[in-house]
Amino acid sequence: MAILREGNSSLLRPAIIIVAVIYLIRLFILQVGSPTYKMQATNNVIKKQTIYPSRKLILDRKGKVLVYNEAFYDIYVQKNAVKDCDTLSFCELLGIEKATFIKKMKNIATSQKPTVFLRQIAPLDFAKFQEHLFRFPGFSYKISEMRRFPYRSGGMLFGYLAEVDQKMIDESDHYYELGDYAGKTGMESYYEEILRGIKGSSLQIVDNLNRPKGVFKNGEEDQMPISGKDLVTGLDAELQKYGEELMKNKMGSVVAIDPRTGEILAYISAPTFDPNILTGRYFGNNYRVLNGDKYKPLFNRPIMATYPPGSTFKLAGSLIAFQTGTKMPEDGYSCHHGFRIGRHTINCHSHAYIKNGQEAISHSCNAYYCQVFKDLVSNDSAYGSVENAYKVWWDFMSSFGFGHKLGIDMNSEKSGNLPTANYYNKVYGKKNWKATTIISIAIGQGEVLATPLQMANEVAMIANRGYFYAPHIVKGYVENDTLKSFNYPKTVVPIDKKWFTPVIDGMELVVKSGTAAKVNMEELHMCGKTGTAQNPHGKDHSMFVAFAPKEKPTIAIAVVVENAGFGASFAAPIASLMIEKYMNDTIAKKRKPLEKRMLEAKLIYKETPKKDSIPIKKDTLKQTAVKPKTD
Repeated sequence: MAILREGNSSLLRPAIIIVAVIYLIRLFILQVGSPTYKMQATNNVIKKQTIYPSRKLILDRKGKVLVYNEAFYDIYVQKNAVKDCDTLSFCELLGIEKATFIKKMKNIATSQKPTVFLRQIAPLDFAKFQEHLFRFPGFSYKISEMRRFPYRSGGMLFGYLAEVDQKMIDESDHYYELGDYAGKTGMESYYEEILRGIKGSSLQIVDNLNRPKGVFKNGEEDQMPISGKDLVTGLDAELQKYGEELMKNKMGSVVAIDPRTGEILAYISAPTFDPNILTGRYFGNNYRVLNGDKYKPLFNRPIMATYPPGSTFKLAGSLIAFQTGTKMPEDGYSCHHGFRIGRHTINCHSHAYIKNGQEAISHSCNAYYCQVFKDLVSNDSAYGSVENAYKVWWDFMSSFGFGHKLGIDMNSEKSGNLPTANYYNKVYGKKNWKATTIISIAIGQGEVLATPLQMANEVAMIANRGYFYAPHIVKGYVENDTLKSFNYPKTVVPIDKKWFTPVIDGMELVVKSGTAAKVNMEELHMCGKTGTAQNPHGKDHSMFVAFAPKEKPTIAIAVVVENAGFGASFAAPIASLMIEKYMNDTIAKKRKPLEKRMLEAKLIYKETPKKDSIPIKKDTLKQTAVKPKTD
């Protein structure tokens, strides 16, 4: 046995020496040649840190800043490093309750790395906290950015940012991570990829307590973020602000368009709100308050609200009548206070004999337009059947932009409703309906529904004498100090240009001597059309569409004021004031009483909070102060 052990020993000794040498060589290579192992051996690791590019600006047509970024501070906590925290003092410095502190600490999932504890602390509030930060081990901060809106306007226009959810992370092919923010509504959402840019990254060396120890490889493998691009809109900042003031304490919409380009000059959804309140640490509270408001300030009325267009629809009806030869501009009509269908009458207000198509528009004669529609749809000799004739009418109306989305650069646009012949076949049965069955659509009632955007587009098309560009908010983006413009489609309607002249002359009469004579501005040559849309839920809606000047128009506008009565009561004055403001940059002294009446009119009884301070009362809108932004 001893001989055997000695033999084994003599054989194993060289093998052990060889293996030991190999391990020593390998260990040397790992320790000296491998930076990864070196960090592991000294309890250091590499951590990838995301670098976010600054979200870019949104500018108006004159270069004024509509949306910018302001530096704020996020408080982070590394739970396992928190020691002997003076909770009461901590809470007092940051203006939070002790229960909030306890809840946030409890909800932190990991104690091994810094986690967001409190987001978007205003600089003034943070300054007080920073002086005492040394007293709170485990707490740190990072500078972040918050969107700010110096004009305090455009709540539903610009939209807001919100933390991404898992669905958005998956749809972005995991570009976003939990904790990232992205545009949720409005322009912030639609132009998210242009505004945000592309994230970069930095490799940091940290120890086992997540404390920074330096930059890996002197930053050689870092990726710098790629900046987004500033957006240039067609908006007029002052007109937008003025329009919101006129619509204060009212429900409805204003859409103003430059007919030459399709650029939106003003986009107002009322009631509105200061978009600054949907930023920062009070977002959740303020969103709940707005979402619970019975007047629905979060409802994007210009593109989502649909109304019977009322008498504003008659302008399109005139164009179809003239183009099809159903009635000529010089033809007159005896109204007799309404259009009779058997025992029923569609009433019309008292007015003189209609001498021609221009007067039909200026007097807004219901009977005239009912008769025109009946003559067209009942013309079997020309079209073969009621259904075929109605399809001709429908095709014209569709070409004007009714019954389908116009493709504005905003999400959630509605198409309105332009009922088809198939719809009526289902409702009444094929060949069981005729013009008088559906006669109410001739005057913009019945099943016809339109958005304020579609109404503004109709009048922009008329201002152009037969074409329109897809309505849009953004002109383009800035790259290398140069505006890169987007191309938007042009639609030419199938109406001969000569038929626009009598329609526009009629719109001029509306303002000079017709239903909107009280808002006439002789020097601006405004052309318009009032509308009063029936509302089964209450008082009628006040509507007005217009453009100015008559020759070479620069602004087209649609105003809807809900539950406000006749078109001449509120919609027409508001539209005229906005046109005057846009064209003259001021309101004439003689029209100041009208302006005062519109500004002070209260159709909904609700005061918007004016203070920038932070109220303590629950379910009250809260916000931090907004710095003025110079242009």
